Amino acid sequence: MSGRTPEPALAAQRVDELVRLVPDYPEPGVLFRDITPLLADADALADVVAAMARAAGPVDLVAGMEARGFLLAAPIAVALGAGLVPVRKAGKLPGPVLAESYALEYGSATVEIHPATVRAGARVLVVDDVLATGGTAAATVRLLERCGASVVALSFLVEIEALGGRGRLEGHDVSAIVTVP
Repeated sequence: MSGRTPEPALAAQRVDELVRLVPDYPEPGVLFRDITPLLADADALADVVAAMARAAGPVDLVAGMEARGFLLAAPIAVALGAGLVPVRKAGKLPGPVLAESYALEYGSATVEIHPATVRAGARVLVVDDVLATGGTAAATVRLLERCGASVVALSFLVEIEALGGRGRLEGHDVSAIVTVP
């Protein structure tokens, strides 16, 4: 790992201090969590990466969900000595791809991966910035499991408890640095 072993409380404090809340973005009624101030602070980013990397133990791959999950998954993969698998929105990867669709509140979405990058039996940590309803995370887990991988843990910067995303990930080890109501 990176050599940093901050206390979980320090990583949580950094998230609380640096993640900016933006009301009514990208649409009215949404409280957006802007992680760019945290990403811009080298010490805070290192503390968060170290804390999130500890969520899994040894892994072969870190899967980061588009788009902000990429920003956290890449340094976590480096810290763990693991490879990186980008989980992209439909149409963003050249084929062949494996796709998984899931329901949204108003419609549906699809995520894709290159199946050749995930070997059967690989131990995978799934990473994203926010766990909200859990749809994207659950679709990502299904994609990885269809490749024969074992999702050993899911690690998030922030979990929005009221949206129930953890419930869609039953049977998996789920952690978040900060949980908000």
